[in-house]
Amino acid sequence: MLEFQTGTVSGKAGNQMDWTVSTALKSFRDVEPIIPSIDPINIGLGSSEKGNAITAAKPRKKTMTSVYLKFFETAPDGKSRRCKFCGQSYSIATATGNLGRHLSNRHPGYDKSGDAVSNSAPHPITVVKKSQPQQGKAPPVDYDHLNWLLIKWLIVASLPPSTLEESWLANSFKFLNPSVQLWPGEKYKAVFREVFRSMQEDVRASLDQVSSKFSITLDFWTSYEHIYYMSITCHWIDENWSFQKVLLDICHISHPCGDAEVYNCLVKVLKAYNIENRVLSCTHDNSQSAMHACHTLKEDLDGQKVGPFCYIPCAARTLNLIIDDGLRTTKSVISKIREFVLELNASLEMSEDFIQLTTAYQEGSWKFPLDASARWSGNYQMLDIVRKASKSLDAVIRKYEETLGNRMPLSTTEKNVVGIMHQYLEPFYKTTTNICTSKVPTIGLVLFFMDHISEKIAVCRESRHSPDWLKNAAEDMAIKARNYNTQVCNIFTYMTAILDPRIKGELIPENLSSENYLEEARTHFMRNYSTSHFPSLASGYSAQEIEDGGGVSFAEEIARKKRRASMSPATDELTQYLSEPPAPIPTDVLEWWKVNSTRYPRLSVMARDFLTVQATSVAPEDLFCRKGDEIEKQRFSMPHESAQALLCIRSWTQSGMKLKFKSTEIDYERLMELAVAAAADNSNAGSDKKLKC
Repeated sequence: MLEFQTGTVSGKAGNQMDWTVSTALKSFRDVEPIIPSIDPINIGLGSSEKGNAITAAKPRKKTMTSVYLKFFETAPDGKSRRCKFCGQSYSIATATGNLGRHLSNRHPGYDKSGDAVSNSAPHPITVVKKSQPQQGKAPPVDYDHLNWLLIKWLIVASLPPSTLEESWLANSFKFLNPSVQLWPGEKYKAVFREVFRSMQEDVRASLDQVSSKFSITLDFWTSYEHIYYMSITCHWIDENWSFQKVLLDICHISHPCGDAEVYNCLVKVLKAYNIENRVLSCTHDNSQSAMHACHTLKEDLDGQKVGPFCYIPCAARTLNLIIDDGLRTTKSVISKIREFVLELNASLEMSEDFIQLTTAYQEGSWKFPLDASARWSGNYQMLDIVRKASKSLDAVIRKYEETLGNRMPLSTTEKNVVGIMHQYLEPFYKTTTNICTSKVPTIGLVLFFMDHISEKIAVCRESRHSPDWLKNAAEDMAIKARNYNTQVCNIFTYMTAILDPRIKGELIPENLSSENYLEEARTHFMRNYSTSHFPSLASGYSAQEIEDGGGVSFAEEIARKKRRASMSPATDELTQYLSEPPAPIPTDVLEWWKVNSTRYPRLSVMARDFLTVQATSVAPEDLFCRKGDEIEKQRFSMPHESAQALLCIRSWTQSGMKLKFKSTEIDYERLMELAVAAAADNSNAGSDKKLKC
C-alpha cells in the first residue's frame, strides 16, 4: 500500500488560489512510458510533471508571534508545540488560527485564565513565507494528486475518460488555479487499461483460493453506438457461508450475435480465470443464442468428464415477460396515469394538494416522488393510485384542469379495468417484492414462487368470473410459465431445491418432485461427496468410540463395523436431513447451513456448491425496480473504448477490492484526507492573514 504524507495548501489574495499539496506518494517515473503514441508521460502518484513546476526563489524566514502561543509550549526539537491545558500536540507549522480554535473548542474561557497557565512570554514561531511567483507565471502545483482523485470520480460515476477532455471542465479548474493541468485524454485511458490489468490479476488470484464450485450468469445489452455486449459474472459461497460474486469480464459481441461467438467468448473468459473446470452452472438471459452456447459448453464439459454442468433460464426475466402479457390490456391507461404522476412529481403545489386530499379521504399515505418508472414497480404504482386514491386523483385533475388538459380524466370503464388488473396482479407484485428483498433468492425459493404464479394464472383462466380480455392475457402468460418450467425441470435444479432447508421435498413444485430425481440426487451425493472425499471423517471410529476406549465390547465393535458397511455415513446424512421438517421461510439459508454444517459435514459441502446456482441472470431489483433505469443509462451512454475497463473496475471496487496501478495499491482514503486537509489549511491560511502578528 502506498503511504502518503500530510499535504499543505497556502492561500493567495485576489482571484488566484494556490493549491500546493505536498505528498510523498510513490513515483512511477522509473517505468517505461505507457503511451507510445504520444510524448512519454510519467504517471506519478503525488508528483508533478517534469518541466511544469516553476522553481520558486529560496524562501526566507520571518519571526512572528501570536496571542495564542503563550498557551502552548514548544518541544526541545522545535518540531511541535504542546497545549499547556491538555497536552495536545501540533506540528510547529500549524497555523495559529488552528491553535486558537483548539483553545476555543477544548478550553473555553482560556483567555481569562491570565497567568495561571504560564508566566513566560509568548514563544516566537518561525514560519516560511513563500516568495511571490514571477509576473505571468503560475506557482508549482502537484496536479497528479488531483488527477488520481478524478480517476476515482470517473469510476464511481461510471463516466468515460473522455469526460475530462471537455474544455468547460478544464477551464473550471483553470479558473480556480491557472497552474492546474489535467492529464491528456490518452493518458487517462492508459491509466484505466493498466488499472484493469492489475486488478484483473487480483481477481484471478482470489478465485484460485476458492475451494467450492462456481456459478456464472450472462447478461446482454446494447450501447448508444449499437455495440452489443455480454457480461459474465461469477458467484460462489465462501467457507464462512457468505455469498460472493465478481464481474469477470465484459465482452463485445457482434449483433445479431451467433451461438458460436457467445460460446467462444464465454470459454475464453473462463480459461483466462482458470475456472473452466470448476463451473457448476450457467444462468442465461433466455435468448436462443445464449441457450445454444450453454448447450455447447455442457457437451464439451460432459465430454471432458470434469464434473456435472447445467444451464437454466433467468426466472426474473421470465416473470417480467409474464407480467408484461398481463399488463397488455391496460398499457394505454397506465401511460395516462404516468403522465399525471410526472406532473404531480414536478409540481410542489400539486403534490401537496394530493397529500392533503389523500389524508382527508383516508386514501393512504404516499411518498414523493412517486415511482413513475416504466418498470414493473412503477407500473404497479400506477394501478395502485387509481385503485387506492381514486377520489384524490380526480380532485387534483379537476383543480388543475387547465394545466393538465382534458386528456387526464379516466372513464368509468378504464377505472374498472384497472381495478380488475390490480387485484389479479397483486400476488405478482408481492412475489417480485419478496424475490427482490430476499438475501439469497435460491433456486428452491424462486421455484416455489414461480409455482405459486402458475397456480394464480390457472385460476384466472378457469374462473367463469374472469372477463374474456383477461383470460386471453392469462393464456399467453401460461405459455411462458410452462416454457420456463420445462427448461428448469432437471436433476440439478432438484438437488439445489432440496438443499434449501426451507423447501426440501415438502415445498418443491409438483412437476419437479420425482422419486427418480431423489435417487439420482442420492447417487450424485454418494459419488461426489462420499467418505472417500473426506478421509478425516472416514477413517476409524468416531470421536465418541475412541473416547470409550476399552469400554466398547468386542461384539459391539463387530456390530458397528457391520452397520457402517450396510449404511454409509454419507447416505445417513442425506436421509436424516430430508427426514426433518423444513425450516421457516424467513430463515437465512446460509446461516442455517453455517450452524448445521457440523451435523452434516459432507452434505454441507454439497450445499455450498449447489446453493450457488443462480435463479436469475441479473439482480431482480435491477429488472423490476427503477434502480435498473440508472444501470441502463450508464451502459447505454458508455463509449466502446471505455466500457470493459471502466465497468469492470467499478464493479471490482464496489465488491471491496482496492484500486491498483502496476500492482501498487492506491490509498484513496489517504488521498481524500489530504485533499480535505489541504482545503481546510488553505481556508485557515486565508483567515490567518487577517490576524495581527
